[in-house]
Amino acid sequence: MTTHKIRLRLEEVKGFVEEACKCEFDIDISYNSYVVDAKSIVGVLGLDLNQVLTVSYHGYDPAFEEYMKHFAIAC
Repeated sequence: MTTHKIRLRLEEVKGFVEEACKCEFDIDISYNSYVVDAKSIVGVLGLDLNQVLTVSYHGYDPAFEEYMKHFAIAC
C-alpha cells in the first residue's frame, strides 16, 4: 500500500479528483476516521481541507505519482 500525506486547497480539488479518476485502482483520502473515495469530488469536498490528509492506494501509475509530488508535505 502506498500512502502520501498531502495538503489540498479548495481550488485544487477538481484537478486532484480528475487525476485520481485516470487511475485504474481504488484511491482513498482520509482525515482522522473519515475515509472517502478520492475519485468523488463530493467526498473530497466533505473533508476538512485545513488538515493534513492521507492518500492511500494499492497500485502504481507513474503520472499520478508525479502529480502527487505537488501536494506532498514534509513529515
